[in-house]
Amino acid sequence: MENFTPISATIGGILIGLAASVLLITHGRIAGISGILGGILEPQRGDKNWRMFFLIGLIMGASFYVFPTEHIVEIKMNPFGLKEEAHYLLLVFGGLFVGLGGQVGSGCTSGHGVCGIGLLSLRSLVATITFMSADVITVFILRIIIEG
Repeated sequence: MENFTPISATIGGILIGLAASVLLITHGRIAGISGILGGILEPQRGDKNWRMFFLIGLIMGASFYVFPTEHIVEIKMNPFGLKEEAHYLLLVFGGLFVGLGGQVGSGCTSGHGVCGIGLLSLRSLVATITFMSADVITVFILRIIIEG
């Protein structure tokens, strides 16, 4: 297994769970990123500020991850670990397809996988099993079949 980082993964999981819990307790909202972003695009009165702060914090948190790492230069040059043949447009299209899937599937990975399962939602469990299965199949096709 490459890049196995149990400590940072555990800390990240705790922080995600904490952020989702705080949002649920303070605002009664599920921390589904597609829903939070969608609420900014179609805002209701008094509902925009917390969404903006949540998304800004999400971006800042991901950005701050770069600083404590040992290989800052390597990460800044290739932050996603892409092979030289891969193109950054793949990331853009991948992100767009994830957003589209979140809309079609009535929720995103964070909403279903983190919050929905935590709330014991059967619908979220089925959604999470479905998207995780699609992830495994996609990685298998890309890494095993195409790359050989």
